[in-house]
Amino acid sequence: MLEKLQALEERYNELTEEIAKPEIIADQANWQKLMKAHADLEPVVETYRAYRSALTAIDDAKIILDEEKDAELRELAQQELEEQRESAAQLEQQLKILLLPKDPNDDKNVILEIRAGTGGDEAGLFAGDLQKMYSRYADRMGWRQDILSSSYTDLGGIKEMVILLEGRGAYSKLKFESGVHRVQRVPETESSGRIHTSAATVAVLPEAEEVELEFAPGDVRVDLFCASGPGGQCVNTTQSAVRLTHIPTGIVVSCQDEKNQHKNREKAEKVLRARVLEKMQQEAHGSEADLRKSMVGSGDRSERIRTYNFPQGRVTDHRIGLTLHKLDSILQGFLDEIIEALITTDQAEKLKAVE
Repeated sequence: MLEKLQALEERYNELTEEIAKPEIIADQANWQKLMKAHADLEPVVETYRAYRSALTAIDDAKIILDEEKDAELRELAQQELEEQRESAAQLEQQLKILLLPKDPNDDKNVILEIRAGTGGDEAGLFAGDLQKMYSRYADRMGWRQDILSSSYTDLGGIKEMVILLEGRGAYSKLKFESGVHRVQRVPETESSGRIHTSAATVAVLPEAEEVELEFAPGDVRVDLFCASGPGGQCVNTTQSAVRLTHIPTGIVVSCQDEKNQHKNREKAEKVLRARVLEKMQQEAHGSEADLRKSMVGSGDRSERIRTYNFPQGRVTDHRIGLTLHKLDSILQGFLDEIIEALITTDQAEKLKAVE
C-alpha cells in the first residue's frame, strides 16, 4: 500500500507543476482534465502525508522513551506515542477506503425517478412527500434541480416524477436511495383513524453523457403527440409532447411538461440515455449478482429499503438496521445521518471483500 501511495504522491506533484505552466493553462480542455485528476488525488495525498507525519512522530516518541531519563519528559513522550498511534490507525483505515476502486459514476449528475406504489391516493401523496424531501436535500447541497417529466393524482399527489439533479458528487450521495420506501400513517382520506401502509418507489440513475452512449441510427423511434392536462389551449392542439422508444431494449420515455417540442425531446433523451445505460450495466454485472446483493447498493427497485412511521416519528433503514426518531427532520431534507451510515457500511463491505 505504501508503494502505491508513494507513486500517487509523485503523480500529484507532477500534476501540481503541470497545471501551473502557461502553455498548459492556455489549452483549457487539457488544463481542466489535469485539474480534475489533481483534485481527485488530493484527498489521498493529504491523508498519506498526515499518516507519514504520524509515523514519524511515533518514531520520535520512541527515541525519547529509549534515551530520556527525565520522568516528566518520558510521560509526555508516552502520551504523544499513544495519541499518534491512534491517529495513525485512523489514517491507515481512511487510506484503505480512499484506495478502494472508485465508482465511475460517483461524480455524475442524477436522474431521480419517484413513482407512487401500492396504496392508492395515499401512495401518491407519500410520493409527493419524498419528492419534497429530496428537493430540500438538494437545496442544502447546492444542486440545481430540473423536473424532466411529471404526472399528478387528483388529490395533488405524484403518480410519477423524473428530476435531474446537477451537482458534483450527486450520484455518490444518492445512489443508495433506490428501492421501495414504505410509509405507515393515518391517510388524509381515512375518516376512521386507522393506520395504513403505502409505498412509493425511488430509482436513482447516473446521468449518461452522449459520449458514453451513442444511439445507432434507427435505434430510437420518435412519436409526437398532443400533451394533456393543464397548460392552455395550445396543449391540446400542438404536437409538443414527445415519446421515445429504444427499439433494442423496448424502453419507452415520454415527456410533455414543456410547451416546446425540442425541449421535451431533449429532456426525454436524458432520461432514455440514463435508463438504457442502467440496463446495460445491470446486464454486464449479472455475473456479480451475489456480490452486489451483499452490499448496500444492490440497486434493486423492488427491495423494501426504508419505512417512515408517522405515529412513532421514526425512520428505519432495513438494510443496515438503522432507526432514527427524527422523522420530521428527515422529511425536511436532513438526510445526512442516513446517507453517511449507508456510505460507511458500503465501504466496510468492500474492504471485507478485498482483505
